[in-house]
Amino acid sequence: MASTASAYKEKMKELSVLSLICSCFYSQPHPSTIYQYGDMEVKQLDKRASGQSFEVILKSPSDLSPESPVLSSPPKKKDVSLEELQRRLEAAEERRKTQEAQVLKQLAERREHEREVLHKALEDSSNFSRQAERRLHHKMELSRGLREAHLAALRERLREKELHAAEVRRNKEQREEVSG
Repeated sequence: MASTASAYKEKMKELSVLSLICSCFYSQPHPSTIYQYGDMEVKQLDKRASGQSFEVILKSPSDLSPESPVLSSPPKKKDVSLEELQRRLEAAEERRKTQEAQVLKQLAERREHEREVLHKALEDSSNFSRQAERRLHHKMELSRGLREAHLAALRERLREKELHAAEVRRNKEQREEVSG
C-alpha cells in the first residue's frame, strides 16, 4: 500500500494543475473520432510539435450502413436536340449583343463625361487667363501711373530748381550792379 501511495504521489507531482482539473471534469478519455459523415471518418492523431494532425479514412461502399447517406452519381445528361442547341446559341448571341450594347453605352457616357470635364477645364483655364490678363493690365496701368507721377514730380523739382537758379542769378546780377 505504501509503494502504491508513493507512486501515486510521484505521478501527481508530474501532472500539471490544469491537467488535474481537466481530468476531474472529463473522466472519460476523449474519443479519437472527431467527425464522421457517410463514407468518411476524421480522426485526430497524437499532437506533434508542429501542430495537430488528422487522419481521413474513406470507407468502401460495402462498409456503409443502410442508414448512412448514399452518395448518388451525378445525373446523366439528356440528349440535347438540334433545335435546343440552336435556341441556346441564339440566346447566348442575344446576351452577347446586350452586353456589347451596355459596354458601348458606358463608353459613350464616359466619353461625354470626359468632354464635359474637358470643356469645364478649358472654361476654367480661359477664365483664369482672362483674370490674369486683367490683373497684369491693372498692374501695368498702376505702374504707368506711378511712372508718370514720378516723372511729374521730377519735372516739378527740376522746374523749382530752375526757378531757384534764375532767382540766384538775378540776385547775383543785382549785387554786381549795386557793388559795381
